[in-house]
Amino acid sequence: MVPALAIGRELRDRHGADVRFVGTARGIETKLVPESGFPLELVRSGQLKNVGLTTRARTLLDLPLGIRQCVRLLREFRPQAVVGVGGYASGPAMFAAVLLRVPTLAYEPNAVPGLANRLVGKRVSAAAVNFAQTTRYFRNAVVTGVPVRQEIFDIAPRPEGVPPRLLVTAGSNGARVFNETMPLIVERLLAFVPGLSIVHQAGTRQLEETRAAFAASGADPARWSVDAFLTDMPAQYAAADLVLARSGSTVAELAAAGKPSLLVPFAAAADDHQRKNAEVFAAAGAAVMMLQADVTPERLLGELSRLLLDRPALAEMGAKARGLALPGAVERIAEMVVGLAR
Repeated sequence: MVPALAIGRELRDRHGADVRFVGTARGIETKLVPESGFPLELVRSGQLKNVGLTTRARTLLDLPLGIRQCVRLLREFRPQAVVGVGGYASGPAMFAAVLLRVPTLAYEPNAVPGLANRLVGKRVSAAAVNFAQTTRYFRNAVVTGVPVRQEIFDIAPRPEGVPPRLLVTAGSNGARVFNETMPLIVERLLAFVPGLSIVHQAGTRQLEETRAAFAASGADPARWSVDAFLTDMPAQYAAADLVLARSGSTVAELAAAGKPSLLVPFAAAADDHQRKNAEVFAAAGAAVMMLQADVTPERLLGELSRLLLDRPALAEMGAKARGLALPGAVERIAEMVVGLAR
């Protein structure tokens, strides 16, 4: 949703476009889109992947209605271009645009497209992707990168001689595997890595139990912190020597910040796209990938200790991560949209 808002702002503020969003009542867009000053239209749509038979059947029944709703919206609004960013509403909106012969741009940040983008990939007018290997799924695909705040690109490499820091982050909901495993190893990890401090983002649902588990571990409380959210991510990345993270949209920020990482893909991610993202970073030497099934306290302790104690290797991984970054993505994507509209 955040890249979609970045694209919308760029089109509105730099190109004077009249931008309207299409979403569903269950999505986070119901909060973020109005807060950003954009109108939001709601349609019927739902999940098809990684859901039960009842949910899948309901989604299939809703799909024709969602497409009809989008056809009506497009006929009323008469857009010159439609941008699909994935998500529940993207499929019906993009299908409607193709039916009405409205120029379409698919935005795909992952190495393997989601279901909606795969279904419309060969029918769209163009696509903006983050990985070169993703271009094969689309017509007229361009590797643009992912919209990332300039402050993250501006982060300087960590200076020598400062105490090391580990950042643990997994999006707004946190990651149960991190919340349950880190307290089991935090005392030993702090003992193995002199001067280490840990900033752990746990999400709201598991905040109290994760914080209590850290406190019960016996680890020095002055050397760790556990929070539900981390509001200033540029500052958090700047202060980190290593990031333990999932491998969804976070990988674009890790590249922009030039940060080495230990990536644990979310095993239930649609189409296993997080593993594909992590594989790209691991193959480039920018990250180490550990599958969630392989995460044990001893294995995680060993990998984190090895990485944190080898500062030259971390610096090399960070440089390789930055080599995967693509600045100026939002400007390029907006120019593609404007080109289609013309």
